[in-house]
Amino acid sequence: MRRIITLLTDFGLSDYFVAEMKGVILSINPAVKIVDISHNIEKFSIVQASFVLVCAYKWFPKGTIHVVVVDPGVGTKRRPIIVETENYYFVGPDNGVLWASAMKDGIKNIYEIDIRKFEKVSLTFHGRDLFAPVAAYISLGEPLTSLGRKINELVTLDIFKVSVSESVIEGFVVHIDSFGNIITGIENKHLKEIGIDYGDSIEVSIGNLDIKTKLLPAYGHVKPGELLALINSEGFLEIAANLSSAAHKLRTKVGDRIVVRKK
Repeated sequence: MRRIITLLTDFGLSDYFVAEMKGVILSINPAVKIVDISHNIEKFSIVQASFVLVCAYKWFPKGTIHVVVVDPGVGTKRRPIIVETENYYFVGPDNGVLWASAMKDGIKNIYEIDIRKFEKVSLTFHGRDLFAPVAAYISLGEPLTSLGRKINELVTLDIFKVSVSESVIEGFVVHIDSFGNIITGIENKHLKEIGIDYGDSIEVSIGNLDIKTKLLPAYGHVKPGELLALINSEGFLEIAANLSSAAHKLRTKVGDRIVVRKK
């Protein structure tokens, strides 16, 4: 099967950065297929990149190599890594951006890339000089042990951590989409743990606000402008307003703590 490499960056499309990464990959493996997940991640937003990756990675064929370059720490002591999971490979900086996806798919091995194996690695463009060639070599079947050394842990992102007690779920807002929907790190499985299902009334605390709403199947189950809770297409709890922006109404931002209780 033809191997696939995906690219997820905050580079935008007006500069040469993405083209150079693709050029390096294709110079090493001309037969690989490159898929752009997005290059419009907010500059330096590790959280947004992590969320987009955790939504997208699992829809690709087994063996896909996901390269993420949202890397405000490039040129510092942060480690360049490869994460081998049950079904995929993730390549990028060890700054937390790979953690949520790798954990969900099941981590098998983590490797710190050996920069000494690569020539002319610039201090400011590891996407081109390190991550792109590493992904290309993986696509050719290069053993991961020849690209780096095994390590035991990677940087985590607390914003994706969820705690569940007998009647309370605590998490964070991890994304505000272009419609103003408030997407949390809380998943449907967490709601089921405390017995919340469609039609149930719930109490939600976001930041300094407390609201009462219902968990419903879709936006159109309430009147225009009315708030509701739902499970979105990726399985995350979302607070939304039909035909309106819930984030604007509730003055919510990424990183706000959210607490959910069954009413």
